[in-house]
Amino acid sequence: MGSAAAPLRVLVDMDGVLADFEGAVLREFRGRFPAEPRVELEQRRGFSVREQYRSLREDLAAKVASVYESPGFFLDLDPIPGALEAVQEMLHMQDTEVFICTSPLRKYEHCIVEKYKWVEKHLGPEFVERIILTRDKTVVAADLLFDDKDTIQGAEPNPSWEHILFTCCHNRHVQLPAPRRRLRSWADDWKAILESKRRQ
Repeated sequence: MGSAAAPLRVLVDMDGVLADFEGAVLREFRGRFPAEPRVELEQRRGFSVREQYRSLREDLAAKVASVYESPGFFLDLDPIPGALEAVQEMLHMQDTEVFICTSPLRKYEHCIVEKYKWVEKHLGPEFVERIILTRDKTVVAADLLFDDKDTIQGAEPNPSWEHILFTCCHNRHVQLPAPRRRLRSWADDWKAILESKRRQ
């Protein structure tokens, strides 16, 4: 590399990292189906909420999916504590590029436009220009990816980014092998992760 180092490019996932998907699923499911068994946040295991509900009873998979496939669901998600402040701070850090990298649902009718509206509502129009919508994050070039999905696979077997696992209810129990890293919350020292990557 030359004397002018390229900026550090950071990808930040949306659901479970910026927006509280899990809390909203539970709250809406409880409201809509109060008599049905449900998975409390401390019982969540595995990335797919739909599959965990299916393991309780086959028909519950469609019921929980009907919650997050409903109009207004993604638009009304609460921000994760500290998330908005962190990405705004990243945006203004020297030699740093930040993008929101998010995967839409396969049943995408409401999800896609609501993700854009959510970003504009909570982070402003400048961040709308920084949305990368893809079903395969492995093909996106960056230095870091903050994501709550513990295993990310796709067309590229060796993505350019280091995956930082963002702690969410469904991945708390996951033991990461060295040298993989985790960010426990936005109150954790995310700046140290960026700086350590910058020095590599």
